[in-house]
Amino acid sequence: MTAGAIIRVRGLEKSYKDLPVLRGVDFDVARGSIFALLGSNGAGKTTVVKALSTLLAVDAGTATINGFDIATEPERVRESISLTGQFAAVDDMLSGRENLVLIAKLRHLGDPGRVADELLDRFSLTAAGGRKASDYSGGMRRRLDIAMGLIGNPPVVFLDEPTTGLDPQARLEVWHTIEELTDRGATVLLTTQYLEEAERLADRIAVLHRGRIIANGTLAELEALLPPTNVEYVEKRPTLEEIFLAIVGGNGESAGADTNDEVRTDSGEGR
Repeated sequence: MTAGAIIRVRGLEKSYKDLPVLRGVDFDVARGSIFALLGSNGAGKTTVVKALSTLLAVDAGTATINGFDIATEPERVRESISLTGQFAAVDDMLSGRENLVLIAKLRHLGDPGRVADELLDRFSLTAAGGRKASDYSGGMRRRLDIAMGLIGNPPVVFLDEPTTGLDPQARLEVWHTIEELTDRGATVLLTTQYLEEAERLADRIAVLHRGRIIANGTLAELEALLPPTNVEYVEKRPTLEEIFLAIVGGNGESAGADTNDEVRTDSGEGR
């Protein structure tokens, strides 16, 4: 058991009818860290998140979040967490600021307008705060979605495949946002199927395969599981990501472009 763990999971099991999805999942997440649950589609990542966020009852096993048991203290667990799913849960008819004010009111916070303005500034959305969310690009919608989940300052943040379907520029925006969360003291449990995402963000990585954790450690510890490799000196070609960033600018913005501009198709959908 990890000292200082804010999430503790032991022996989680879940089946749908006769199909086992989780087969005894164990892991700890240290307070203030980013923990990546890495696995392919169907590995059970979303089932783990639903169980830990009290949206799904498990068949066996135990888990605590911030010291509260998911089975016996679900209300206290929900007070301690934020959950951002695979699809942005923003109201497209409302502006970005109105979305944030609405959630602040639902959480019965004082001065919801101030809460909204602080989050807009924190997530670099102030200039777009008065625009309808339907006009936001994919990365902006995702940042707004995460901001909505942080209202009330929950100590634990669940992000279930937060960059699925985003273009490279939007993915980088979300990665920067996730890194800022732990800089401010939050603990992040991130599910992903992208190897580079786990490598870039996570303090620890657990590989979930067919409902079981088959590896769990830091990137260096996981690399040590492989046999030594022969060192060869070869010319390194730039990656597509490096080429893309060189073209549009190192911060993902082309020269002269407004930070809230977006590429749009004829249908009006943000890329």
